[in-house]
This record gives sequence, C-alpha cells and structure tokens, in this order.
Amino acid sequence: MKILANPIFIRAGAVFFCSAFAFLMGLMVMRKLRQSITEESEMSADASPSLGMLPMHLYNTVIQQLKQQKHELQVQSQAEQTLARTKETFSQAVLSNLSCGVLVFGDNGLVKTANPAAKAILGFASTTGMGAKDIFRSAKIRSNGNSGVSSDQTPDEPVSVADEVDAVLYLGSGRREIHAEYGTPAGEQRFIEVTISPVLATEGALLGVACLINDLSELEQIRRQQELRGEISAEMALQLRTSLTTIAGYAQQLASNRDPELAKQLADDIAGEAAQLDRSLGGFLTEKRSAQTASAGSGN
Repeated sequence: MKILANPIFIRAGAVFFCSAFAFLMGLMVMRKLRQSITEESEMSADASPSLGMLPMHLYNTVIQQLKQQKHELQVQSQAEQTLARTKETFSQAVLSNLSCGVLVFGDNGLVKTANPAAKAILGFASTTGMGAKDIFRSAKIRSNGNSGVSSDQTPDEPVSVADEVDAVLYLGSGRREIHAEYGTPAGEQRFIEVTISPVLATEGALLGVACLINDLSELEQIRRQQELRGEISAEMALQLRTSLTTIAGYAQQLASNRDPELAKQLADDIAGEAAQLDRSLGGFLTEKRSAQTASAGSGN
C-alpha cells in the first residue's frame, strides 16, 4: 500500500498507461491507413480497365457518326448535282428550241449564253468572249416612231445598239425595246427587233443583261413593198386622172368640131391616150398579181 501511495510510482504508471494508449492508437491509425491504401489500390485496379476501354468506345461512336454524316452529305450532294444538271439540261433544251434569239451578257460585258437562233440571226458561229460592240458593231437604232425605245430615252442618248446594251448594263437603265438595221459579218442586211432587259439576282444585284432578238427582215421587206405599191398606186391614180381628163377634153373638142380632119386627129389622140392608159393599168395589175402569188407561196 505504501508503494501504491508513492508519487513516483503513480507517475511511472501514468506514463506507462499513456504510452500504451498511444501505442494502441498508433496501431489502430496505421491499420486504418493500410486498409484505406488497400481499398484505393483495389479501386484503381478495378477502374483501370474501364478507363482504358472508355476512350475506345467513344472513338468508335464518333467514327460511326462521322461516317453516317459523310454518307448523308454525299447523298445530298449527289441529289443537288442531279437537280442542277436537270435544270441546266432543261434550260438548254428550252433555249435551243426557241425561234427567237437569246443573248445574255454577264456583268463584265461579255457574252455568257447565246442560243442557236441568236447565232443564226446575228451571223456568228460562236459568240464566246465577245462584247456588245463586237457583236452589234455599227448597228444603229431606227430613228422613227416604230423604234420602240423606252420613254426614258432622251435625244442626247447614243443610237447604236451596243451603246443601248451598255446603258442597261452600266448606267442602270430599264428595259428597252428597239428596232435596228443590222449587217451580219457576211454582209447580209437584216432588220432586227431587240428587247434589252437587266438580269437581277433575288437581292436586287445586277447579274447581267439579256437581249431577246427577233428577225423582222421579211416583215420589213413586206412593209417596204406595201409602201412602194402605195406610192405606185398613188402615181397610177394620178396618171389615170390625168389621162381621163385629157380624154374628156378631146371628147369635148370632138363633139363641138365640124372639121373632118380635126375630128380624125382628135379621135386618134383619144385612141392613143386610151391605149397608153390600158398599158399602164395592165402592167400595174400584172405586177400586183405576181406579188400576191409570191406572197402566197412564201406563206405556204
């Protein structure tokens, strides 16, 4: 009992007890740490295959999606190309079968499209890379009431067809309808009607100029023949009136005359005037009949 009451023994026991408790606590902490390290190692070992497989799976998925998108784009591109070829073929077929000429100038002033009718009317085998001045050259607008030029034209504007095309293309002028005398490169003279219109994009930008060309040479020839026949008819009417007046004068003199010699002379004069009148009318009627026959033949 005295030993237990000794302070030195009590301190020694307390130190031993604290040391034992600290040792036990250290063992427990070390065991806990060892378990944690073991569990983390197991988790890392289990997770490594998943992490290794995850990128490969994603890679294959992305590759499949890219292949699918590539296939869809190829199908869409082929469909668009087929549609574009169909539209181009249709447009070419329409232009090729038009009886009027179609000439399209780009925004650079050079020919982009010319159908066969335009080449035939203008007398060119090819119009590629040509400008309006190269094609129409010195062709002048007909300065009469039938020219068909739009109302916004002023007397100061040029009268050549090429300048009219440039006015629409570069000066922003509106649609124009003109008639002009045109000479082909081979020297053939033709009378043409040209409708010049701007070609605009959907947003309003100018893409070029389209020229619709009609060959009115036959109609112009018929018109001139009609004018000529009208002049001949007027001249013939004047001649007929003069002859009838002359014959009437001779007849009045013959009726009031009693001289046989003068009467015979007046009768001869009347007969001569009537014969001249018959020849003139006969020639006129023959020419008219021939013209009508030729016109009927060309119409067939």
